[in-house]
Amino acid sequence: MARWGMVIDLAKCSGCQACVVACAAENNVPCASPEEAGRGRTLAWIKIVPFIEGEFPHVKMRLLPLPCQHCDNPPCIKVCPVDATNITPDGIVRQIFGRCIGCRYCTNACPYTVRVFNWKAPEWPEGMEEAQNPDVSLRPKGVVEKCTFCVHRLQKAKEVAASQNRPLADGEYIPACVETCPTQAMYFGDLEDPKSKVKEMSRSPRVFRLLEELGAQPKVFYLAEGEWSGKS
Repeated sequence: MARWGMVIDLAKCSGCQACVVACAAENNVPCASPEEAGRGRTLAWIKIVPFIEGEFPHVKMRLLPLPCQHCDNPPCIKVCPVDATNITPDGIVRQIFGRCIGCRYCTNACPYTVRVFNWKAPEWPEGMEEAQNPDVSLRPKGVVEKCTFCVHRLQKAKEVAASQNRPLADGEYIPACVETCPTQAMYFGDLEDPKSKVKEMSRSPRVFRLLEELGAQPKVFYLAEGEWSGKS
């Protein structure tokens, strides 16, 4: 059984937010109005988080791409009263939108703040409806949304591999953010495959995971830039 994970090289990330745009386009994530954004009601399944490290005048700006961490021991699933969020056998923490009742217990339990609440029915400018991805559902008002590692792409890749009577190859299934990154700072693959690129990079001496001391066991690994420890 696969165990899907991601490695993000912070030395390569330029903070261009191409991953954010690709995620929104791939997963039908609507844009919030300026008024809604001002109230903290933005919708983004991945975001670029800035950190300032050091003291003046020796300060550095660090940029951290932050998707769902797809933890092996996710606190979000432990508090959901209707099992709307759960973990698949191959390690993807999924969100069943049709089951979600919008209580937001999972949002409060997530230490990474990567879950967003859909405050209103999704709206798009005229003509943009044709750009929506038919492989991804449109979420109604009142549910929690999150990154799913573009799990619909996994289903397609599995179907292609099954039709050819072979296993999935490394790199055959990747999320939109990884595919779009212009600096190739993001890597994705099967952490159970000892020959995969992501498995090799997850063993790097530069690697760290966010808030690892909490025991959530995230499957998103970061490669530190320079001497940064990831503990800003």
